Amino acid sequence: MAGAPTVGMATADATWDYRDRHDGFARTYFRAFGDCVVSSIGVGTYLGEPTDAADEAYREAVVEALESGVNVVDTAVNYRCQRSERAVGAAIETADVDREAVLVATKGGFLPFDGSRPDDPGQYVREEYVDPGLVDPDDLVGGRHCLSPAFVDDQVDRSLSNLGLDTLDLYYLHNPETQLQEHSREEVYDKVEAAFEVLERRVQAGDIRHYGVATWEAFRVEPGSETYLSLPEVVERARAAAETVGSAATSLRAVQLPFNIYMADAFTVAAHDTPEGTKSALWFASEAGLDVFTSASLMQGRLASEMPENVAAKLEGESRAQQAVNFARSAPGVTSALVGMGSPEHVAENVNAGTYEPLGAGAFDAVFE
Repeated sequence: MAGAPTVGMATADATWDYRDRHDGFARTYFRAFGDCVVSSIGVGTYLGEPTDAADEAYREAVVEALESGVNVVDTAVNYRCQRSERAVGAAIETADVDREAVLVATKGGFLPFDGSRPDDPGQYVREEYVDPGLVDPDDLVGGRHCLSPAFVDDQVDRSLSNLGLDTLDLYYLHNPETQLQEHSREEVYDKVEAAFEVLERRVQAGDIRHYGVATWEAFRVEPGSETYLSLPEVVERARAAAETVGSAATSLRAVQLPFNIYMADAFTVAAHDTPEGTKSALWFASEAGLDVFTSASLMQGRLASEMPENVAAKLEGESRAQQAVNFARSAPGVTSALVGMGSPEHVAENVNAGTYEPLGAGAFDAVFE
């Protein structure tokens, strides 16, 4: 984005004012995130081609969502070759909503192309990242993923520029389990801790307010899985990183993971050791004070048309899509369920899911009996 960055970050006063101005939702629609309140439905920006038409559709959709009662927007520097971040930035700039009322989350870890896929991706990576010294080839996994401190620092800067912001509310390390393809689990924990040190310093500098870890498999698979990472160990590494850089406390705040009717492992799989025994990712996150943001709430559209009848019968909503969204935000400890909204036509149905109450704890548990 051109021009000066948009100043500010999500604040308690602005988010509570936003909540008060959008009062047509069910009682638990807005939920606490630190001292802020955020919508329990958020905008996801993963899908779509890297085209100008898709950019404009996303911009319009995010504006519509922000003006309709959704104040959580999730993106990543590699989504659609950096175009999703830029579309989100344009939407925040033009929407009739204060910047301080919006929780903006993004991610870094996968090497992003710029605008489109280059004819020679290897040459692009060498010229853009390896030759300038941002990435050592030994730190690059699968030719596409890196958690080295210099790379993470660079990606924060790129995201700030793409979004046109001077502060990111929430910055995730993106799928750190990718590193397990070529490194031992202990080596990956060390890499995560070194990356956390970078993020703690960026918090001190005011460039980031909170950080987290966004995963696809790491926290919801069995400990014996090749893609498993221990959430308790990740928390300990964040505490160590904070101590190293002199922070009074860690700014690790959130995890993102898939959760839907068919991918409920974060609730059902006990994979994380605690003094009270082995617990699920959702249980541990809640006890550790971590906010959970769920991805794949509609399972990339599958749940908009397909759902077990016994589950659908328990969920409120006028459509299968609304019921699926309400299932995701019914899970214990979930702050916000992310839903892809790549066009304005998707927004109204998804946002209106928030006018229905999610399942209570007892009814949610009964789904798995």
